[in-house]
Amino acid sequence: MTFIWIDALWLLLLVPLLVAAYRWLLRRRKQAALRYANLALVKQAMGRGLSWRRHLPPALLLAAVTVLILAVARPAAILTLPSNRALVILAMDVSGSMRAQDIAPSRIAASQTAAKQFIADLPNNVEIGIVAFASTALLVQVPTIDRSALDDAIDRFQLRRGTAIGDGILISLATIFPDEKFDVSPGSSIDPGTDQLGAQMNAGPGNRSLDDQTQQPRAEHVPVPPGSYDNAIIVLLTDGATTTGKDPIQSGQVAANYGVKVYTVGFGSPEGSVVDMGGFTMRALPDLDTLKKIAGATNAEFFNAQSADDLAKVYKSLTAKVVGERRLTEISFIFAGVGALLAMLAGGLSMLWFGRIA
Repeated sequence: MTFIWIDALWLLLLVPLLVAAYRWLLRRRKQAALRYANLALVKQAMGRGLSWRRHLPPALLLAAVTVLILAVARPAAILTLPSNRALVILAMDVSGSMRAQDIAPSRIAASQTAAKQFIADLPNNVEIGIVAFASTALLVQVPTIDRSALDDAIDRFQLRRGTAIGDGILISLATIFPDEKFDVSPGSSIDPGTDQLGAQMNAGPGNRSLDDQTQQPRAEHVPVPPGSYDNAIIVLLTDGATTTGKDPIQSGQVAANYGVKVYTVGFGSPEGSVVDMGGFTMRALPDLDTLKKIAGATNAEFFNAQSADDLAKVYKSLTAKVVGERRLTEISFIFAGVGALLAMLAGGLSMLWFGRIA
């Protein structure tokens, strides 16, 4: 726990002064009682003064003052709060290496199953968009809350050559900020008609080619703190390294400048898998170092999923981040409430036992 107005804690110095003042009042009352000639009255006054009941209400009032002073200092703590996130973009690798079978039944099948379960676990009011990337990156499903449409888009994945992680990030950003223009490689687009895969996309009012966006001069974007954009996140899964398109680390920095968190997932067994790529073979391994840098730059997290079970756990963890998020939250209202209750309890006990508040 921390305090936003930490200088206000100096007011706690008043607490020992209040204790000293109370002790002084007790001595003064005792001295006044000794002036009576009637011994019975003296015993009655001293007896009531020494009773534990006599000291409990002032002790509760002192505790109330202490807690209220802490409330003035505006205490804050890290709490898990309901998220106001409205959009999740799944950027998924559909390169040829995803046919590798080191993860049964194959990497692509395991990733499709896990992605559909992730979608099913998210709150119904969260919109989800899907970007598929290989040699180019394409928006295969505009953001929607229609879970069946999302599952259909995932089922229609077709594997192709190449891996353009950077373009996958930029197309995801273009989906989140449709009025902004992002520099992507030729062929990458949010227009559902660019090629065979794009022809299978669901048309919608948000499906506009980057080149068709407004041509009017725009003010240069002012970077914001990384991870500060709360309305959307990108979840990027890949099993390989960039072979074409924009530099992924530079694309990650663009996402950081817009405040969008990019959670990265490296998918594949540690030893990789040898894949036949149309006449030649290659060992498919994810570029974990690049994925870590992208996640770090955007104030997000990197995950290394080495099996289907690992991937399921990753998506479970991401679901928790979408539903709720941990953030520094002021909790002075709790201290103020506790202080008020202690003060009322002190007054109530004083009235019950002694017939007065003071």
